[in-house]
Order: sequence, then C-alpha cells, then structure tokens
Amino acid sequence: MRSPVLEKLNPVTSLAIGLVLLLPLVVTIDWLSATVVLAALVVTVVAARVPIVPLLRRSVPLLVVAPIGATSMALYGQVGGHVWWRLGPAVVSDQSLVLAAAVVLRVFALGWSAIVLGSAMDATRLADALSQVLRLPPRFVLGTVAGARMVGLFTEDWQALAHARRARGLGDAGRLRRWFTMSFALLVFAVRRGSVLATAMEARGFGGAPRTWARPSRLGRIDAIAFGLALLVAILAVVAAVGFGTAWVY
Repeated sequence: MRSPVLEKLNPVTSLAIGLVLLLPLVVTIDWLSATVVLAALVVTVVAARVPIVPLLRRSVPLLVVAPIGATSMALYGQVGGHVWWRLGPAVVSDQSLVLAAAVVLRVFALGWSAIVLGSAMDATRLADALSQVLRLPPRFVLGTVAGARMVGLFTEDWQALAHARRARGLGDAGRLRRWFTMSFALLVFAVRRGSVLATAMEARGFGGAPRTWARPSRLGRIDAIAFGLALLVAILAVVAAVGFGTAWVY
C-alpha cells in the first residue's frame, strides 16, 4: 500500500503525527473527538491517494476488535439516561450506548492512523531518520531494523515446519501439542538466526565504530506542513468535544 504523497514525509514526522493524533483520543472518551480525527484521516486518504482496497483489507482486524470493545462498553459502561436492558451487572442505557459508539470510532481512528502512516514508512528510511534526525545510537537503530526485517521470516519458517511435520505423518493429530512443539522450534530458529545475524553485522562494520550514512535524512517544508495540520486536527478535536459538552476528560 503505497502513497506518493505520504512517502515524501520523513519517517520521524509520521511518528510525530501519530503521537499527536493519539492525544485527543487519550484525554477524552467521547464520540465527537474521535469523529473529528477519523474525518481528518478520511480526507488524508483521499488527498494522499492512498489505495482503498489494501486499506480495507488491512482494516479487517478492526472489524473484529471494534464490536468486542463496543459490546463490553454497552453492557458495562457508565449508566445514564433511559435503561433499555438489564441483566445482573449488565445494563444497557443511553449513555453506555454512546460510549460504545465512541469506542468503535476510536478503534477505527487509532487503527487507520497506524495503517495509513505506517504504510508509508520504509525500514531503511526509518533507520536513517532515527539516527540522523533523532540522534539515536546507530547500533541500536540498525539492530532494531535488522530484527524487524527478520520478522517476515517467521511465517516462512512456520510453514516449513508444518510441511516437514506433515511429511513425517505428525501434522494431523494433537494440534495443541503440535503448536507448542512448533513454537519451541521456531524460537530455536530465531535464536540461531539472531546469533548469525549479529556476527555478520559485526564483521561488516555495524558495531560501535563511527559510521557515515549513504542517504541523508532531513526535515523539510512538507514535514512542517503535515505536522502543523495534524496538530490543528488534534486541537480541533479536543475543542469541539469540550465546546459541545461531549468530552469526559480524565
């Protein structure tokens, strides 16, 4: 899922925008602030030409998480207004339903902000930005990026283990025992691969010695504009929630 506009942002700016958009969703628990953030994300998706189909495909987990959170809030949230249903400690009222709607909006606002901003961040560019812009230790940054790139191999290792067990006649019975056995084998593979990777990186000069960077990472005008717009959206979300009296501020 690539966006030609968002890819121009420095990865540090994308991280900062994500944190700024998170603030109004943390300090308030109402539906209006989440709606403002979600509307801003929809405008960003359209303006930045984010592919819709991959975005919807990655949003499938949100369709599972949001109803679960909304159901628990509707049953056990703060009681207020007309009571629609009651069974022991579970009470469905006007206020609990409003809070349930706020939970759904918040889940999608948080999920879409992570999906939209994260899709434009390349691991190599992120490493350059963390080291050159935030001045983090290069050894820590490069080790983290190398480890993140190895995560994608877990799926391949798991599939290879499953095929090997099936070829030996061990893949059709004892699913729980098989899961624990394969998990332990996957852990062993990860430790061995990590040791080999660490040795290889040390041999190639990725240790603690001073290093240069092939790709410069700098903040530009587009980063300032994007961060300013995100800050404006966060302020509008809180002001709207407080102004219309829908916010419950911690």
